[in-house]
Amino acid sequence: MQAQTEGRSLSPESRYPVYLGSLLDDQHWHHVTVERHSNHLNLTVDHSTMWVQVPSQFTHWDHDQLSVGAGRSLGSMRSDGLNRNFHGCLENLVYNGLNLVDLAKQKDQRVTVKGNVTFICAEPVFVAMTFISPQSFLWLPGVTQPSPSGLSVGLQFRTWIKEGLLLTFELPNQGGVLWLYLSKARLHLQIHKSGRAVVELSTGSALNDAQWHSVDLSSRRGHLTIAVDGEGATAHPNLFPITTGDKVFFGGCPTEGSSQKCVNPFGAFQGCMRLLTVDKQHVDLIMVQQRQLGNYSHLQVDMCGIIDRCSPSHCEHGGSCSQSWSTFHCNCSGTGYGGATCHSSIYEQSCEAYKHKGNTSGYYYTDVDGSGPIRPQLIYCNMTEDKTWTVIQHNNTELTNVQILPGKNQHSAHFEYTAAEEQLTAIISQSEHCEQELTYRCRRSRLFYAADGSPFIWWVGGPGVGQVQTSWAGAPPGSLQCACSLQEGCLDHKRHCNCDADRTEWTNDSGLVTHKQTLPVRSVVLGDVHRPGSESAYRVGPLRCHGDKNVWNAAFFDKETSYLHFPTFHGELSADISFLFKTTSSSGVFLENLGIKDFIRIELSSSTEVLFSLDVGNGPLDVRVTADFPLNDNRWHHVRAERNVKEASLRLDELPSATLQAPADGHIHLQLNSQLFIGGTASRQKGFRGCIRSLQLNGITLDLEERAKITPGVQAGCPGHCSSYGSLCQNQGRCVERSNSFFCDCGSSAYTGAFCDREVSVSFKPETSVSYNFNEPMANELNGSSSSSLSSSRNSDMTLRAENVSLSFRTGQSPSLLLYVGSSSQEYLAVLLNRHVCRPLPPSSVFNQPAMSSGGRMEDGAIYNTLEVRYRLEGSKETEVLRSKVKNLADRQLHAVTVRRLADAVSVQIDQKPKENFTLTSDAEFNAIRSLVLGRMHNAGDVDPELARVASLGFTGCLSAVVFNSVSPLKAALLHPDTSPVTVNGPLVRSVCGSTTLNPHAAEATHHLSGHSGSVGTGQPLVNNIRSDSALIGGVIALVIFVTASASAVVGRILYSRKGTCQSQDIKAEDGSERPFSSRADSSRYGVSEKQKEFFI
Repeated sequence: MQAQTEGRSLSPESRYPVYLGSLLDDQHWHHVTVERHSNHLNLTVDHSTMWVQVPSQFTHWDHDQLSVGAGRSLGSMRSDGLNRNFHGCLENLVYNGLNLVDLAKQKDQRVTVKGNVTFICAEPVFVAMTFISPQSFLWLPGVTQPSPSGLSVGLQFRTWIKEGLLLTFELPNQGGVLWLYLSKARLHLQIHKSGRAVVELSTGSALNDAQWHSVDLSSRRGHLTIAVDGEGATAHPNLFPITTGDKVFFGGCPTEGSSQKCVNPFGAFQGCMRLLTVDKQHVDLIMVQQRQLGNYSHLQVDMCGIIDRCSPSHCEHGGSCSQSWSTFHCNCSGTGYGGATCHSSIYEQSCEAYKHKGNTSGYYYTDVDGSGPIRPQLIYCNMTEDKTWTVIQHNNTELTNVQILPGKNQHSAHFEYTAAEEQLTAIISQSEHCEQELTYRCRRSRLFYAADGSPFIWWVGGPGVGQVQTSWAGAPPGSLQCACSLQEGCLDHKRHCNCDADRTEWTNDSGLVTHKQTLPVRSVVLGDVHRPGSESAYRVGPLRCHGDKNVWNAAFFDKETSYLHFPTFHGELSADISFLFKTTSSSGVFLENLGIKDFIRIELSSSTEVLFSLDVGNGPLDVRVTADFPLNDNRWHHVRAERNVKEASLRLDELPSATLQAPADGHIHLQLNSQLFIGGTASRQKGFRGCIRSLQLNGITLDLEERAKITPGVQAGCPGHCSSYGSLCQNQGRCVERSNSFFCDCGSSAYTGAFCDREVSVSFKPETSVSYNFNEPMANELNGSSSSSLSSSRNSDMTLRAENVSLSFRTGQSPSLLLYVGSSSQEYLAVLLNRHVCRPLPPSSVFNQPAMSSGGRMEDGAIYNTLEVRYRLEGSKETEVLRSKVKNLADRQLHAVTVRRLADAVSVQIDQKPKENFTLTSDAEFNAIRSLVLGRMHNAGDVDPELARVASLGFTGCLSAVVFNSVSPLKAALLHPDTSPVTVNGPLVRSVCGSTTLNPHAAEATHHLSGHSGSVGTGQPLVNNIRSDSALIGGVIALVIFVTASASAVVGRILYSRKGTCQSQDIKAEDGSERPFSSRADSSRYGVSEKQKEFFI
């Protein structure tokens, strides 16, 4: 049914169609009412009513004629399928109290009758039949003798399906078969005959629209024609004659094993047929029903049982509905919603919810009311270490100079936000705190001080259209004050704003609007801007909110008899329920709501299973999800249940959803009437003991905390979030509990960010130096370490028996100093890159070969950029050099290094390579540590000359995530430069070294399978395959092994006696742009001192 209003121009833009109802051509009476009330329209068809907001151009109906049964002078404009006049019966046609049918009978002059109109309903009644299942078919006798006029078969059909057989018959005495069928909603004909090419015809389109379509098949004089609704296709002439044979099958074929000769490769037809004709003879379907003609199975005669399952559509949120014969489908693409009926949002409801899924700062679609009517919106989420900010921009967040237009004595600005109005309201309402910056820079431009007491400036803020506000940021609403007045710091103590001092020099009033009832700021009006010498600028920052009251709204049920009750849950056609729980109990009911017969219940049925039970009148339905882990582990678990007219589903955490289909054509309305019980049942049995949090029903959060405050046996709130979310804190970040949330404390981590996952990286130039002084009392506080080895001592006598050093670097420079830690007693630790050249042994050597490293045989003259860790733990002894076997580290790729020492045991790990272990021979204590240096050392008097020369070159490249025990010098220099004991020389530019996913400890957790051997097989044991001369072969092999081992021992002894053969060398830099020293240095420069020991693994 379509109701349509039209303007006089009859253009497409002047028409406004409204549709309601479906399948109204069923030969039954239907009641239609159209009512217009000012700017809205009520359209009723039978028992369905649609309320429509009428566009403003149609609110005034200027018409002088009403046409019934035909449009007026629409001509070719009517391209919407309404180009046919009404054919049928109308009665009780009343317009504004006038019965037009009675007036027409009385030949009233106001009524004009045109065409064939009678005042009796003589509409013919057609007998239809319904093919209700894939087993449905009808067979009728065919025409055994060819007719002189040729073959003719006709029918009308209506269906929702795109594929299915309409009719088929064998070609008698011709060894062939004919099929007339639907494919892709088009009509197709195929004829297969032995020795002949296949004949194929097709016509029509979109024939699965549930409208009646007429089909005619005819074969006459060598021409074969099919037509649908008058449009047809014809095969070429000289076609062999076609007759139906003794049987014609409609809709399908009998089941396998039947004696009927019928083949259907196209699937069964499901829909309605009527007006069947064979050889121009009408088929009496009543005789078919009485089985006096032909035969049938799974057929309903004398009715068309087609149902429009998309009218009304059960697809929500703009999902498009399509249907087959027995069900409907919703296409949710592009809606932001999912599920069988596009009911549940695919997005989280807030930035807080995104954060606690492990997401970092960025733009996210948020749906503040879940499955409610508010659409998802793209929002920026700023995840900081302690708060999660929702940031909503508007059209002008920059500082804007005021320019007065001619004839204007005020300046006004209006702000349009990127979020819709209803979403703005919801975000502000559910946030714990919201704020918006207001700044006014002024010179001889006042805010509130006027002779008549009226303000020069005001702004509009708050929900809806907002309200006028007469205070500036930081002051209470309506106070005519600014923030400086509350702090008693205004320039003129007699005035309440800095700008009200009316001075000629620039000043400003700025602050934050934090009263949620006045947010967001919608417009600003500036008045004192037109005087000579007046200048001003304003800024309205973005709306910023943090804290989601819905996410952390929780209650603790400490008894099985405890429960909370709420009003009846109304989810007749669709309902979604989501919540989080944690418990140590193995069973209990989370939620229950009862009706007379219907009910809905979610419970923990065992320590590993959640059960969703419901009944909508079709019998109880149970949906279960079983986990392979315990659910009573006192950790948060997420439950999401949904019920709609198609199915019921349940999801637990990230496990696959369990789904049960609703019975076809069963009851669909969930009718409840009792109170909604949370944490228990009406019988007070099987109650839940534990915590329930963020309980939402159809997108609406139930306030558990407020109800718990007045309910015995239930406590508001539920602490203990780190057990579930602590793993989100990375890189030694520490999870800290809050009463209604948690955060990651990155004080002891070299990283920052919401989850301590953002690297702190610096790009170093040769002259850059970062020095951290351990003598300062603030050293440990700034790095948040109260339990580290540094926390017990903050003076120059600090002594360490262990160090834990980690850093990442990227450079093309070698040699270069990465990190240096010095002491007051001439002891130090240095981590550096150095170049090494392997020199061949003297010709007099028995084995004239180059030195070996643990990484394999080195080629003569090969250059290697390796990592060195140098320890001098006793000032009077020589430096010990620990050299890694990992080569070529100055390759401009990111490398992660970890150095750990405990007493005399040192381990070095680079990237994910195997850990290398060393043992020191000196004292195990690092005494009186004084400072840590990154980059260039400006005062290297306490170190060896060779190391001092390397240190003076500085470091060119990128350093990231530097940690010495619990001290993060780069983090202190960048984030706390004014309060940390850090000295920076040269340029210090924050950078991004590269991926921070390299885990230097990953090798420790890798399980190698090299120790497992494969299967020998199922044949004879291998020992039986050894030949009789195996003893001789074994003796020879043993001799060879002995000789080889002896030679290796001699070589090893000689190489050890000539340690240092592979020495550090001063090699020309690979890249001239990063070459920090002269290429003309002598060959011994930066080499290993004779007093230094080198350790090769």
